[in-house]
Amino acid sequence: MTVWEPDVLPGYRQQTLALGVDPDGEGELVATLVHAGERDDAAEHAVLAVHGYTDYFFHTQVADFFLARGFAFYALDLHKCGRSWREGQTPHFTTDLARYDAELEHATDIIAAATGGAKVLVYGHSAGGLIVSLWLDRLRRRGATAAKNITGLVLNSPWLDLQGPAVLRTVGTAALRAIAPVRKKHIVRPPTEGGYGTTLHRDYDGEFDYDLRWKPVGGFPVTVGWINAIRRGHARLHRGLDVGVPNLILRSDHSVREVPNPDAIQRGDAVLDVKQIARWAGCIGNRTTIVPIVDAKHDVFLSLAEPRRAAFDELGRWLDWYVEWSRSRCATEQCERG
Repeated sequence: MTVWEPDVLPGYRQQTLALGVDPDGEGELVATLVHAGERDDAAEHAVLAVHGYTDYFFHTQVADFFLARGFAFYALDLHKCGRSWREGQTPHFTTDLARYDAELEHATDIIAAATGGAKVLVYGHSAGGLIVSLWLDRLRRRGATAAKNITGLVLNSPWLDLQGPAVLRTVGTAALRAIAPVRKKHIVRPPTEGGYGTTLHRDYDGEFDYDLRWKPVGGFPVTVGWINAIRRGHARLHRGLDVGVPNLILRSDHSVREVPNPDAIQRGDAVLDVKQIARWAGCIGNRTTIVPIVDAKHDVFLSLAEPRRAAFDELGRWLDWYVEWSRSRCATEQCERG
């Protein structure tokens, strides 16, 4: 039985998804599905949004944008992240990105029941963009994409390769593989002094408000086991995926070096190398549209007003195409809801 409870965000509800015992030994796992509004049984389209690392769902302006276009909106806080973190767990820690598949598919089942079979547009930011792309490729290979009603994908600055010197992607990655089985929770990068986070939160002269326990300004520590899982995901993506659905990739037009001074990193991606996103975007598969947003931050929808508006404009234009494409495709295939 579906049980919704009030969320920390006014006007939103949440549902806890029980996932069983953590294979990495940190107790019982849960994920949290967040829903904007009350009823969605008339919605033709729905969104399932997935956050990145040191992140969780608080992006009500993104939800409002989709809601204004008639989309039902859902967001998933993955296990050990945000609302889903439990005492004694290492935030965001996993040693296998495929372990997210169960909660992602559970969420799509709940959306299907609530909407009567709305077409689902998956949305992923940063590490979440990598996670959902790998999941959709596995779903397609199982022949289950249509059964889950998934018809589109939007990626917001997806993490498609390891930023930094080339030696980290070669020698460094080989070292991770060697030590991950025995030192999986060893910290390879501690929290920073702030950097990107100081350009966002209102306590640091940013525009946005969110829970600093769930999204600390300096980020969470990066562990060997987690970054090794990410690098295995990168390697799989670099061999080529096919997510099975049309996709939009939004990113900044340039990167900036992350420094403690927020004024120096207000315009540009201070987290990822956008040249790597451009290089590997073709590995997502299917019909891909790639749009660089001038002066956008890492999360293009948390940028300054002008690039943020440009990002929403580009998303809106693509959604216009996507809705018409999905309707014409459905008509050709004689789809029926419910």
